[in-house]
Amino acid sequence: MCEANVYLVDKNGRETLVLDSVDKVIPGKNEIILENIYNERKAVRARIKEMELVEHRIVLESID
Repeated sequence: MCEANVYLVDKNGRETLVLDSVDKVIPGKNEIILENIYNERKAVRARIKEMELVEHRIVLESID
């Protein structure tokens, strides 16, 4: 399986799960669109902070 869980980190360094089993990450101008294997879709105003592909983990940070 190649899916990853996506987390959003806050200003205090705490991570919150945004969406699990993500298989598609679509960068936009002011947002990142995430889509998982269950066809759930979320748009997040964030940028990629870190990707740990072996650990199946993507960390985003808010741009707001």
